[in-house]
Amino acid sequence: MRKRNILLFGISNVGKTTVGIHLAQRLGYAFFDLDDEVKKYYMTTLEAFVNSDIRHARDKKRGQVIREIISKPEDKVFAISPIYYAANFNKYVLRPDVLAIELQDSPENIFQRLVFNDENDVIYKDDEYKNQHITHYLSDIKKDITFYKRSFSKITNKFDMNNDPVELVVDRIIKVYQLADRANMSESVIIKNLKRT
Repeated sequence: MRKRNILLFGISNVGKTTVGIHLAQRLGYAFFDLDDEVKKYYMTTLEAFVNSDIRHARDKKRGQVIREIISKPEDKVFAISPIYYAANFNKYVLRPDVLAIELQDSPENIFQRLVFNDENDVIYKDDEYKNQHITHYLSDIKKDITFYKRSFSKITNKFDMNNDPVELVVDRIIKVYQLADRANMSESVIIKNLKRT
């Protein structure tokens, strides 16, 4: 069965959103990001959402949003924020129309991608601050990798990004998971549309 839903999992800052946007463009799929969808669904900021309840309740709320997005009829790439309680997503991982991939990389490479966000969810970089606290952040990243290992245990597709540029990561995903037909179809549609203009 064709994989109509490509779900990208992984710890924070591994690159799910960036890879997801580029992969969706290559395949001609819609793109969804769980953080953005949570903000819209619950009409809140991420900062407020994270502080609103205990982890179990937050994960259950995220699971509700996942259900809503997966029920949409279009082909999609969906970047899933880290969820500890896997019961909120495992039922989708096993569906025949789903390709679930856990993006992985070394703690050092993930650290290089580290960004921050303020109370209004504005994302910003602060490399000076980040590098001053490298030991702390590397320790946190290593803890996250260990912490979510159990949560992601039913996701059999583990993809090492190897700190490659996003275009190469997408090329490799398309090749490894045999998505070339969709990518080629998407490119041919784009070419046809360009010829019409």
